[in-house]
Amino acid sequence: MTTIPSRAKLLGHAAHPMLIVVPLGMFVGAEVFDAVYLFGGKSNPTWATIAYWMTVVGLIGGLVAAVPGWIDWFGIPSGTRAKAVGLVHGLGNGLGVLGLYGTSWWFRKDDPANPPDLALLLGVCGFALGGVTAWLGGELIERLGISVHPGANPNAPNSLSGRPAGTMGVSAADGIRSATPPPAPSS
Repeated sequence: MTTIPSRAKLLGHAAHPMLIVVPLGMFVGAEVFDAVYLFGGKSNPTWATIAYWMTVVGLIGGLVAAVPGWIDWFGIPSGTRAKAVGLVHGLGNGLGVLGLYGTSWWFRKDDPANPPDLALLLGVCGFALGGVTAWLGGELIERLGISVHPGANPNAPNSLSGRPAGTMGVSAADGIRSATPPPAPSS
């Protein structure tokens, strides 16, 4: 399998997949707190205020996560399915999800404790679109091999070891038993 390693790394790992957990978690949390607020009869505005601040943190986190995502996208070969899927993933998140949550924030900013129904609806739409774009991100990594080290395998050495992922015979210093390559298929 041909893989395309990440160009933007933190401690040997692709930065983008690590950073997306912040906006993803914040936006999911915002929807949960908005639902509690809405289905609780809007009687406790604290829930809406929490959702507002989670949206703010999600927007900031999304902008930060987008930078290494775009850096990695530029490393994908042109004319490939991965390049097209990556473009839809990036634009869907950058313009779609962040745009919907940003607009929701805009409608909420003057009174975070009492958001208009349109702001709540925009958040739900951002959440739904985020589910689609998250699936596309999974497709990029798991199916198309983007941001995967060449030679990745279950016995690859620690990413901080400085050895390539395809190295077999992992040392005990890595905390993993020695690996032996699988037997060659018989003819």
